[in-house]
Amino acid sequence: MKYLALLATAAVMLLSGCATTIHSDVTAFNAWPADLQDKTYAFEAPQGADDTLEYRNYQVLVSNELGKLGFHQAAGNQQPKLLVGMKFSTIDHPVRVLEADDPFMGPYWGPGYGRYSAWGYSRWGYRPYFYDPFRYYGPLMVEERIKHEYQRQLRVTINTIDGRKLYDVTVQNTSRVQATPHVMPALVQSAFVGFPGVNGVPRKVDLTIDPKTETVDATPAKAG
Repeated sequence: MKYLALLATAAVMLLSGCATTIHSDVTAFNAWPADLQDKTYAFEAPQGADDTLEYRNYQVLVSNELGKLGFHQAAGNQQPKLLVGMKFSTIDHPVRVLEADDPFMGPYWGPGYGRYSAWGYSRWGYRPYFYDPFRYYGPLMVEERIKHEYQRQLRVTINTIDGRKLYDVTVQNTSRVQATPHVMPALVQSAFVGFPGVNGVPRKVDLTIDPKTETVDATPAKAG
């Protein structure tokens, strides 16, 4: 089990020390009027159990992106022209994986009689394999692991106050990043890349999160 601890430590170091790229599938439908002048809006009130501090925190992320596009959140005594809705979900998909130790992996101190070496892939990465036909390496060890894939979906809608639908975008992402707050800034920004965009055309958006500031790179790594 020692190698599992090493893998877990490496994963933490990877997330804390390296940039994380979030790959999202984005589809937006819009009937955006070219003559819309008043962009004041209010958020639709979350229902029941959806009204959490986490939900309100993500509303702030949406508000920040709308602000970049010239929208303004209505003051308490102001009648908004638009209503913004937001929903998100996270589903954990555990996958059972059987992983085998390599019986031909052993120490190597230099060229020797009857020993063959080659480079190849293992769970430790790309490294040399050394096989000595005169040495017993032991039985093949198989260990069961559970890997988690987290499927996330964010949906943002913008309607007029009288119910006319103007914008409806869905962002989907699947990754092994467990923490939704780590991923959500990229999902929210992906929802507004190229706003309002081409109607009903699916595209992929890749955004990079800076691990030092937990902010999203303003320039998409890929969009298409």
